[in-house]
Amino acid sequence: MALLTDLYQLTMAYGYWRAGRHRVPAAAELFFRREPFHGAFALGAGLAEGLRFLRAFRFSAADIAYLRSVLPSTTEDAFFDYLCTVDASEVTVSSVPEGSVVFSRVPLLQVKGPLLVVQLLETTLLCLVNYASLVATNAARFRLLAGPEVKLMEIGLRRAQGPDGGLSASKYSYIGGEWCPAAPRGATAVPCHHPPSPSLLAGFDFTSNVLAGKLYGIPVRGTIAHSFIMSFTSLEEVQPKVLAPLAGGEPVDLAALAESWLQRVPRALILLLALSRSGLPNFCAVALALHQLGYRAIGVRLDSGDLGQQSKEIRRVLRACGTTFQVPWFGSIPIAVSNDISERSLESFIQEGSEIDVIGVGTNLVTCPLQPSLGCVYKLVEVNGSPCLKLTEEEEKMTIPGIKAVYRLYDDAGHPVMDLMALEDEPAPKAGQELVAHVLGRRGEATKVRPSTVEPLHRTYFRDGQVCEELPSLPEVRSHAQTSLSQLSPAHRRLCEPQPYPVAVTEKLHLLLAELRQARQ
Repeated sequence: MALLTDLYQLTMAYGYWRAGRHRVPAAAELFFRREPFHGAFALGAGLAEGLRFLRAFRFSAADIAYLRSVLPSTTEDAFFDYLCTVDASEVTVSSVPEGSVVFSRVPLLQVKGPLLVVQLLETTLLCLVNYASLVATNAARFRLLAGPEVKLMEIGLRRAQGPDGGLSASKYSYIGGEWCPAAPRGATAVPCHHPPSPSLLAGFDFTSNVLAGKLYGIPVRGTIAHSFIMSFTSLEEVQPKVLAPLAGGEPVDLAALAESWLQRVPRALILLLALSRSGLPNFCAVALALHQLGYRAIGVRLDSGDLGQQSKEIRRVLRACGTTFQVPWFGSIPIAVSNDISERSLESFIQEGSEIDVIGVGTNLVTCPLQPSLGCVYKLVEVNGSPCLKLTEEEEKMTIPGIKAVYRLYDDAGHPVMDLMALEDEPAPKAGQELVAHVLGRRGEATKVRPSTVEPLHRTYFRDGQVCEELPSLPEVRSHAQTSLSQLSPAHRRLCEPQPYPVAVTEKLHLLLAELRQARQ
């Protein structure tokens, strides 16, 4: 995958090599400038894929032959010879654990190594982290809106940006986490207010993507399409017609049994049935016939019309049937919906008090139409021991110089209150210590904070060409995302008009930033 990059990375690499700077030590950081979807947080994802890329990073003979054909003919042969030796054996990568809540300007990844190699890694790492983090965040938002009891199913493969996008969407929407059963249903009824606290949240339960199920161990679910029903024109075409009772015995003509149940539906239900979808009477008859044979109907699927209102009408019918025929489970038959479901759809379901149990989300999950890209960037922060600074008139595009350590500060309630960036050689802050910090975006004003707990955010995952810390499984990443999201205060977790989360620098880093600004002006 060494060629999965932009051409200008190779152009710059050649420039470094010709200038004799290709082995100069350098450091870069990968981060985003604004929280996605007008929220206050994102979920970091894509780390494991990035580490796999680093471990295999090298140019094959075929890669070199191709580069000879696209780089200028004046490119020296010795450069191509050098590229044959390039790998990530001298690279060190530190990162937040995958599934962590992350905030703008805070590095998700820190990459150290020879300048040429650090430069060549940029595009691929951005590609692997950008979409993964975006769709994981999008999934977390859907879960926050859906509440703890509703099952969410990712069904976006046919709408995804190609097979790679489809697999990534299935994987990272599952990472979004899960609701903890302690949270009450409906607690997110008004999404602009506080979503339920502390033990909650996020992510999808199932995928329709069979390959994703095989590759990643994600539970796979699905229903049937209209085409299956449309392919039959009469009951005569249905084969086999018989079904043996679950407990054993002679097979029974299921169609005939269902027709007999259809005649037994009491007149009191006819009006209710007429108000609902035309297929519901038939469903009830078939479900009752299955029950008689010892089986249980899986559920009802809706995909058009007012889904929330229909779910309530159908639930009334199912409960009435259950009561009339003394089938206790009948009233709780799952109702599943799909049909271009969006965040606004979920808000509507909640406000209507719908009876929906399973929601399939496709396009609005996997394509992230509210924000198609997280906008991660990868910037040099130090070269040959000297801090780097990108100056710009837009303050949010200005980089924070130097190799840094990042700490998350918590209050007495266990909520994170600030992410603090310090220079790597600064002493680590301690719990209970009064700290002076300069919050980014507040014109450099100093503020004081006394954290109850201090957590270093970054761990070293890659060194000497190898992954040096055991990577968690997908369920473990999912669990970590749940924990990380549940720690957020309600003010930072709410989806509409959240309170901005403060990201700050230490006094020493603030002074370095001011010094470099002045020197460059």
